[in-house]
Amino acid sequence: MPKIIHTMIRVLDPERSKNFYREGFGFAVSHQLDFPDFTLVYLRSPENDFEIELTHNHDRTEPYTHGDGYGHYAFVTDDLASMHAKLTALGHAPAAIKEFKQDEALLAQFFFVVDPDGYKIEVLEKWGHYH
Repeated sequence: MPKIIHTMIRVLDPERSKNFYREGFGFAVSHQLDFPDFTLVYLRSPENDFEIELTHNHDRTEPYTHGDGYGHYAFVTDDLASMHAKLTALGHAPAAIKEFKQDEALLAQFFFVVDPDGYKIEVLEKWGHYH
């Protein structure tokens, strides 16, 4: 059975992105590959073996566009309010916490935050399907 191992995003400033994911979500660099024209930085959480691959094209100076196909990726946390407060204190301005319901039944509580390169991230409290 295939296993998902990473997702790749393009970044303008790898140090800024590494700091965002380290300070906000506890990701650390697990591997880095430096080439003449680009660098690949793999970030991993101690909670699992899934990685975020940051691709930095050295000659790129303009922000990347995300088109109309990219949506978001998601993290789960045991304490949504604390995670929201942490990201706020770090200056990342997360959106307000919202509830996702179906027929008045609570399905999830969540908020969105945007990383330094404009990628949306959904942060959900562990609950039901989202764990």
